[in-house]
Formats: sequence, structure tokens, C-alpha cells
Amino acid sequence: MTARLHKALEGQVPAPVRLRREARQAAWDASHAGFPARPDPGEWPATRLGHDAVRGLITRLPFAAPNPGTRNMQVRGVNLVLDWLAGFHGRTWQQRWGASGAEDTGRGWKQGCADWMDARGVHAGNRMDELSIGLILAVCADIVRPGLPWLTASGVSAGALARNLERTRDQAGLARLRAALDDNSAVAAGARHAAIGRAAIIMAAKGGVLSEIAVGDFLELLDAEREVHGRPRDYGAVSWRLLRQAGAFGQRAPQTLAQLLTIGQRSPTELIDRYQLACRPVRDLIVDYLQERQPSLDHGSLESLAQHLGRNFWADLEHHDPGISSLNLPPAVAAAWKQRMRTRPGDTGQPGGQRLASRHTLMSVRAFYLDLACWAAEDPARWGQWAVPSPVSRAGIQSRKEDRRRKSRMDSRTRERLPVLPVLARSAADYRDRTAKTLKAALAVPPGATFDAGGRSLTRAAPRKVGIRTWAHDSDGSRRDLTWEEDHAFWSWAITEVLRATGIRCEELLELTHHSLIQYRLPSTGEIVPLLQIAPSKTDTERLLVVSPDLADVLADVITRLAGPDGKIPLTARYDEHEHVWLPPAPLLFQRRSGTELRPISSGTVRNMLNAALARTGLTDAAWQPLIFTPHDFRRMFITDAILTGLPPHIAQVIAGHRNINVTIGYKAVYPEEVITHHQAFIARRRALRPTEEYRTPTDEEWEEFLGHFERRKLSVGNCGRAFATPCIHEHACIRCPMLWPDPAQRTRIAEIRDNLTARVAEAEREGWLGEIEGLKISLAGANEKLAQVNRRRGRQPVDLGFPALPPPTACNKMTVSP
Repeated sequence: MTARLHKALEGQVPAPVRLRREARQAAWDASHAGFPARPDPGEWPATRLGHDAVRGLITRLPFAAPNPGTRNMQVRGVNLVLDWLAGFHGRTWQQRWGASGAEDTGRGWKQGCADWMDARGVHAGNRMDELSIGLILAVCADIVRPGLPWLTASGVSAGALARNLERTRDQAGLARLRAALDDNSAVAAGARHAAIGRAAIIMAAKGGVLSEIAVGDFLELLDAEREVHGRPRDYGAVSWRLLRQAGAFGQRAPQTLAQLLTIGQRSPTELIDRYQLACRPVRDLIVDYLQERQPSLDHGSLESLAQHLGRNFWADLEHHDPGISSLNLPPAVAAAWKQRMRTRPGDTGQPGGQRLASRHTLMSVRAFYLDLACWAAEDPARWGQWAVPSPVSRAGIQSRKEDRRRKSRMDSRTRERLPVLPVLARSAADYRDRTAKTLKAALAVPPGATFDAGGRSLTRAAPRKVGIRTWAHDSDGSRRDLTWEEDHAFWSWAITEVLRATGIRCEELLELTHHSLIQYRLPSTGEIVPLLQIAPSKTDTERLLVVSPDLADVLADVITRLAGPDGKIPLTARYDEHEHVWLPPAPLLFQRRSGTELRPISSGTVRNMLNAALARTGLTDAAWQPLIFTPHDFRRMFITDAILTGLPPHIAQVIAGHRNINVTIGYKAVYPEEVITHHQAFIARRRALRPTEEYRTPTDEEWEEFLGHFERRKLSVGNCGRAFATPCIHEHACIRCPMLWPDPAQRTRIAEIRDNLTARVAEAEREGWLGEIEGLKISLAGANEKLAQVNRRRGRQPVDLGFPALPPPTACNKMTVSP
């Protein structure tokens, strides 16, 4: 019995499949398979040279240094290395290097050499320096080739190794690399050292020159860095780009490291095998079904369909009903599965809530069954055995109540966020201006100097390493990256302004390029109108939006920020998160510097920037929780505001890019003020039809009569709640009247009335006054009821509500933005 079945029988829900992490590992493995590293040859001519031949090689050009002192040190160092290696078993110097055990000791390799030199009587003060120089020269001469992990962890200077390799082995290749570094002035000093050092390490471990470095060699080095340091060292993407620019990796290599290590599109087989389905026939059926549907679906829809059928449907059935192998589900199994789809699992001992997206799974499963039944009529041999009744009926996917609830939630969300949108925009603009002024003030003073920024005293910090960032120490002791703050503030402001001015989707925002700005000349007046071209996305429909003056200012600032000295925006390749493919390089408007590279802004970065901008405003929702905006909220607010301000719905449909106008109307939130306005107009029309004398000003006598009615409500045992101008139907028998509201202070008087009525009832019964007994009992019941009301009111304990506190500032009670 498998472990999966054991978990199912024990009632344990299996851990969720880490699809993204597994996909990244799969992409890494596929990169290794598609671009293998150069194999280790074991032997080569230089490593078979004798002791005297190696020493003669090192003492000649290009190895010998022009300075005699340095040349003598090189000779002593090479002799030390050769004498040390000669003490180990092996036919070649590489075999002796492997037998020395230095590869396994890492940084401790020098300690073994020190013990050997102590035994040989070598006690020179600079003996370790000579040993390092000798080993570097042996590596440059290709006598030995240490492994990548040892070169990463041994402490041998990668810079010294690169300088000697450039002098002795590949001057042209490393010169091209240094030229590529000089052409990229924005590359930080750390990135320069990392690129040169990685090139030297690969050349030392694999042999050859820079142009012979393979993609697999670089990936193997990153694996070695992860093994030694726990993760690859910094500037991996920059090193890849610079090495490729210098002629490494070959023509088949992708432009960037990210393109090599992305998930990419997966086949239906790979999409389904993520869920490890136990029933092979059903697994093969779902794969065949996805292959049939694949030509008519984009990759994102195909992946979503695989998730519905593979994980939400069949994997869930196998987990709760082990051994199931037929699509013809028993009624009880089908009902239990649909119930699990409709409800979320709750905490221990707590009921789960409703699953809002369950209908998508139910619709996909119903379509799956109906497609199989339809295809069975066309190809019985292939699909006929799977044509069974669907567990999801037509009524099971139709839920008008859920649609109305969803519409209500979306309208409420829009009504809550639209009034505070100006607050968010103003806060983003203020933060952008404030960070820009702070960075400008920091750049105007030298490191160590103090400057003022918005009333706070900051001290410009000396950079820990040479780069393009500016740091400062705040008065509270924190260290702030002013360059990052200004960059983050600018893009937060730009994203907020473009989304609120256009209502475009997040994907469409990130696909805007410099070419998206076009001009149109009106044929009637000759006026030039700037337009924003929205590339086809969800509906595969291209559309044009008029650029307002405010939006034009925002886009102009973005272009000015990105444009180089030649006025052009750098070309950047963007990864399509829905189609899982890399798009051709384009002058994207929403790209920002990440480290030493320009990278396109992702949808996750957009959400994070919006959340950070909202956190700075201090806005809260109705539950006093921090207000959250998604990029799609701006789209709903844009459509709602446009229609409320008079834009015809069919024009809003074209601007939004909807195929159906009902979708546009569904985005529009119905405001209570609309109902109030139309209701007031209705009342005004009704009043116009009624006699005008009914709306005259009351006379003094009528007003006095109205006020006097409330003064005359005071009674001996309480107050009368009878409405104005209504007669007393109980003929002022107040103790019987339900409109009498007894005063707790008059409880003693009411008790006396009750006792008196009790005595009168007893006297009437004793004297035989039957005609009076019935009325007295009614009055006695009324007295008892009033006394019970007083007792209930007196039994309630007072609750101290405290002094009312002012709520936190929101858009409703405070429209200013805290700094």
C-alpha cells in the first residue's frame, strides 16, 4: 500500500503541491540537460609534463614576470607546488592533485601544505604567498584543473587568477569582457568583479579560453556556489549578460539568465503529472482531453483547466475515495465531492465557509463530461467507454443568488474605494516629491555630511561598496536607501496615475511601450490628439484611448526617466505570465532598475507597490482594517465614475475593451445617492400633483396645539405614547392602556393601585357584585403588567460605554494625508 493511500485512509489531507517551486526545479534540470557542461577529460597534454618541463615552461614568457624579484618568487612557488604534489600517487599532475585531498578540505588546503613545509624545513615568512602564486601559475599553465567547488571555497583570489589568465592564456577574451564592462557604466564594482571572477574560475576548472565557456559550465558554477555558500553569489544575471556579450556560451544561449531558467509552456502530460494521479486510465483520458482542447485555448486557460480536472476533481476523489477508477460516480460520492468544492475547510472544530470560485470547477467538470458524450458519438472506439452521466447537473452551475451576491460585494468594494481614490493619488504624489527632494539633498552633500529632508536630519552614509545607490543615516539610527525609496515612490505614483486615468488591466499596463503613444489628426480641425494604443490582451482586441493632459504628464515623466542619452528607451524582454513565453525585447514603459539591470515590472510588484502606497495613507475599511486596492479595483472605479459623470455605457464598453455591454454595466456600482436623487425627484413630482394647501405653513394655534400634546402626555404613573391628534380609545383608563409607558420612580404608586384593585375585586366577589368584577379584573391585569414592565427595566444593569473616542482618520472624516 502506497504512502499516499495510507494518508487517505488516515484522513490526512496531503500537503499541497508546490507547483511553482517544482516547475523552477524542472526548468533548472531542463537547462542542464539542454546545455550540458563540458566533460572532464581526465588527462590532457600539459598535465603529463615532467617536473623540469613544467619549471621550464613557467620561467618563460608569458608566465615569467619582467621583475626579477617577482620572477624568483614565481619559481620558488612553482617548485613548492610541484614538490608537494610529487609526494602523492599518480601518473599525471591532475591525478596527484586529486590524491592530495585538497579538493575535500576547501579553505583548509593550506594547512596541509604548511605541515608539509614544516617537515621540509621551509620556514620563510612569505612561504604561503609563494605557494599561492605557484598554484595559480600551475593552473594558468593548465598543469592542474581544480574543481569548481574548491575554486569557490578555497579563498584563492579570483582577481589574481583572472589577471594571470589574461596575461598567460586568453588576453583577447578577457579584454573583450573588460570592454563590455566599460560599455556598461551602470554596472556596479561588485558586479564587475563577479563577472571577471566567474570567467576566471570556469576557465581554470574547465580549461580553454573565454569563448569556449559553455552554458552548462556557468550553471555548474552556480550549483557549486549554492553548495558552498547556501545560495548562488550575487550578480548572477549580470555575469551572464556580460559573459555572453564578450563571446561566451555560443549563439544558442538565451539573452538573459532568466530566459534560461523560466518555467515555460508545459505539455498536457506535464500539467497533469504534477498531481500524481493513481488511476492510470483516467489520467491518460484527462491528458487526451487536454490535448484535444489545447488548440482552442491559450496556455493560461489550459493550465487552469488542468488544475480543475486534475487537482480539484480527480485528485480530490482519489484522496477521499481511494481506489476509484470510473467516471460514473455513485450519487453519494458525487454529492460529497460537490459539497467539498462548495465549502472551504475550516479550522479545528470550526465550520468552513463558502468557496467563491467553486462554480468554475463545476462548470469545467460538466463540460468535460458533455464533451466526452459528444465525442463518443463521433468516435465511439476512442471515447465511447467514457460517455457516462455527468455528476454536475445544469442546475448545479446556475446560481443567480451567487451572481447577485458577487455583484453586491463588488459594488460595495467599489463604493468604499472610489471616494478615497483622490486621497491615494495625492499621497502617492506627495511621497514621490518628498523622496525626490530627499535624494537630491543627499546628492548635494559629500558622504558624512548632514542635510535636512522634510524636517528630519539625515547624514549621508559612505557606501559599503561602490555602486549607484545613495544611503543615509536617519536620526533614529536606521540606514535608508534613498535611491530605492525614490525609485519605489516614482513607480508607485506612475502606476496609480495610469490605472486611475485609463482603467486598463494590469497586464495591459505592463505591456505599454514607447510605441504605444501615437498621434491622430482630426480631419475637421486638424487638431493633433494623443492616443494610447492598448495591445490585445484578454479579449484579443486592440483599442485606442485618448490621452488626457494629466496622463500625458505622467507618461512624459516615465519616458524622461527611462530614456538614454540618445533619447531611446532601452529594449527589455518581458515574460508573459499567462502564456509562459518570453516576448521580444521592446521599449517597455514600466521597467525599472533592479541591481545593475533594467527589468520589466511584474504584476506582483504592482500589487506590492499599491499596498505600500495605501499603507502610507492610513486608510481603513468598514472593519477598521487597512484598505487594500487591487489593480482591477481601478478598472471598476474608472467605469463607475465614467458612467456616473455622463459617459454613455456603450462608449465605456469600447474604452474598457469589453465584448458585451452587460459586463460593463456589471462593473458599474449603483450608488445610494442615485437612489436618493431619483427618489427625491419622485417625491417632488408627487407633491406637485397634490393640493398646495396641504403644504402650507402651520398657524400659531396649530403649532401650540402640537406642542401642547406632548406636554399633556405626562401622567401620574408615567407617559402616554399616543400619537398626535389621535383620540384615547381606552377612555383614559390609563392603567389598562398598552400606550402607557410607566415611570420606574412610580413603582410604589403602581403597587398601591394593584393592592387597591385586589381588595376591590375581593369585596365585589364577597358582596356578589358580578357586574363590577369583570372590569376590576381587567384593570388588575393591566396594573400587574405595568408593574412587570417596571421590574424588567429596573433589573437591567447599566453598561458603562465610556467616553467616545475619535476614529482613525479615513476618507469620510479626514481627507488630509499624513506625511
